[in-house]
Amino acid sequence: MRDPRFITIRRGGTLTDSDHRLLALWAASCAEHVLELFESAHPGDPRPRQAIDHIRAWVRGEVTMMESRAAGGHAMGAARDKRGAARFAAYAAGQAGAVAHVAAHDLGAAAYAIKAVRAVAPPGEAGVAGRLECQWQRDQLPDEIRELVLDDQRLRSDICWSAFD
Repeated sequence: MRDPRFITIRRGGTLTDSDHRLLALWAASCAEHVLELFESAHPGDPRPRQAIDHIRAWVRGEVTMMESRAAGGHAMGAARDKRGAARFAAYAAGQAGAVAHVAAHDLGAAAYAIKAVRAVAPPGEAGVAGRLECQWQRDQLPDEIRELVLDDQRLRSDICWSAFD
């Protein structure tokens, strides 16, 4: 059962368009924060960056939901044959691009970004790196959606590899 707080009002939920846009921008920031982990390993593949650019363009009304979602899918395609941090960073970008379609993908962008940081941390420091990334992400949350996202992190952390615990 999907949380109605992440379904737009016009589709029967309680999410306003302005809060949907804020979730999209936050997801884009989370993904962009780790994007270098993909781009440094695969500089010729623009798909993850394009997904982030598309979700921001969707917020501005410059592309459709379908275009942003498709760009997100292409970023996830870029992740499929990769390993480690590059893979997780591309998935973060893909999840961010999909927020235009399903707002709850914001949590996927954040969780994959945390996984990316954990993957490049020195041995024994993955937990600390993940907690620092999670705190950075939380510091980026706009006040309007802060409690919504924090509550969602508490509720769905288990399906996100306990990234938010």
